[in-house]
Amino acid sequence: MDDPHERIVMTPRGKTANSTTIMVERRKVVSQEGDKVHVGGGQHAGIIINKEVRQDDIEDTSAHLQLEFKVFLINAQTQKHTQESRQLRFWFQSYVPEKERMRSAQEFFKELVSPLEFPRDYVGFIKKIMKMMQHKYKMISKTEVELKQLQESDKPPTRPMEEEKQELNEEQVLEMIESAFPNPVTTQDMAKRKGATAEEVERFVVALTSKGLIKAMAPGCYTRIGQNEMDVKVVRQMPTMTSKKQPTIAIITAHYCEKLAVDTMIEHQETFVRYTTVGESNIYTLGNIGAHRVVCTKLPTVGHDRSASIAAGNTTTRLLGTFQHVEHVFLVGVAGGVPHYTDYQRHVRLGDVVVATPSHGQKFIYMYCDGAKTLENGTYEFETKSWGPPDFSLQNIAQKLKEQGEEEGGPSPWLKYMEEGNAKLSAQEMGFSRPSEATDKLYMSIGGSDVIEVSHPLPPEGKSRDATRPRIHLGVVASGQCVVGDDQMRQDFAAKLGVVAYDQEFDAVVESVYGNRKDQYVFIRGICDYEDGTRNREWQPYASLAAAAFMKSIICGMEPPADD
Repeated sequence: MDDPHERIVMTPRGKTANSTTIMVERRKVVSQEGDKVHVGGGQHAGIIINKEVRQDDIEDTSAHLQLEFKVFLINAQTQKHTQESRQLRFWFQSYVPEKERMRSAQEFFKELVSPLEFPRDYVGFIKKIMKMMQHKYKMISKTEVELKQLQESDKPPTRPMEEEKQELNEEQVLEMIESAFPNPVTTQDMAKRKGATAEEVERFVVALTSKGLIKAMAPGCYTRIGQNEMDVKVVRQMPTMTSKKQPTIAIITAHYCEKLAVDTMIEHQETFVRYTTVGESNIYTLGNIGAHRVVCTKLPTVGHDRSASIAAGNTTTRLLGTFQHVEHVFLVGVAGGVPHYTDYQRHVRLGDVVVATPSHGQKFIYMYCDGAKTLENGTYEFETKSWGPPDFSLQNIAQKLKEQGEEEGGPSPWLKYMEEGNAKLSAQEMGFSRPSEATDKLYMSIGGSDVIEVSHPLPPEGKSRDATRPRIHLGVVASGQCVVGDDQMRQDFAAKLGVVAYDQEFDAVVESVYGNRKDQYVFIRGICDYEDGTRNREWQPYASLAAAAFMKSIICGMEPPADD
């Protein structure tokens, strides 16, 4: 039952030339009188406004959660666009568990900034916070709001969703050729895919050929010139190998930059390409990582259509059929991180590494969502399929590495491997160094096409984040365009199942690994965007390198193979 003396009280905390701090708290108030206090009546009953700054009996404990976002306001007189930071700090009632705090803060925030009812002025904004605390969010005991003006500009910011379709360019043509690698691709296919003419594509093909990045396999048909091209052996079928040279570890990549990153971790390399005019070509790089023999391949195509899925599954099956001594499978590459807007520990950022491990007491590490529907009560029902290895040895090594790396001065071998790999890749066309932190922008959908830029959650007090050091996260990796393509559904699906990253649809690949009875397999994903790893090409090389380096750390932490 509600306390009849409980009120929602707003108090100014302080003001500077460009900032204002307001406190809204739940307090027991018996009498409210005086000209320094405004007491709401009618529809505003239960609300009290303190007109002066109050410092007495204010608790000085740290906020349980905080969240910052930016809004862009238009000055009616100057028509200038002012960027403003609004930081919310939350304190919860003592009975509210930590997990419930996070969910409530996020729901509170989404309702507060709902585009249909978003308050356009200070008074409306504070009033909405008070009303929400009074009627719906009774688990919140106090909210502090800091409003700070940042800068002025003549035009509003460009949202990421407003990017115009680019005209065909050299980078796009190279991307299509790299994506198909080791398969060659024709100018006609590239033109069809981009809605361009074969002549337009040919112009860029000539430029790329002159730069030594691609070569013709047949008239009008091109492929990427790979790393250490002179050492690549083109074969009709793989040569017979002695048992000592047979790999026991298979590494599967999907993007060209992922294959380059993994290859830098392999010593004593031999690369074989099996080209075919019918079906899929295959590339296999063999060598050593630590005490282990490995083979790395690149899927010639991956994506959301059925033919790409079938090709990816077939390539995996052929790999495992060709190298029958393989016991461990690593799926290494990029993915989209699942941001957590209020919790630094759970927040996955660009450049971080995710290792697929069970979550919420489940036994699966990878989940594919085949369908989703919205129920009458506003919740979602998902059709899913999930996979988990019978043996979690690789995941256990990853967890141990993560724990050691988080200790003060603890070993983090992947940092050294990244540095060495970046040096080896310095001659590549693409750069594998870490992009600027300023490009790691986080947005939240607030309904329809409306988005708000949200600040990354800050580390706990007394700690600082080393921007040059990828954080390691453990949790479920998922895919499925039906869920990834919807902002709200993607967040809800992640929260429900402990998903920390989404990637392109690898269900056919993991199904093939499972069908070939490989008891130890693991997904290692470097984070390059906040969707499914396909959008942010700027971060893909660095994220690939981070994933490959952590892969090497796991392999070097494995028991050496038994002698034959």
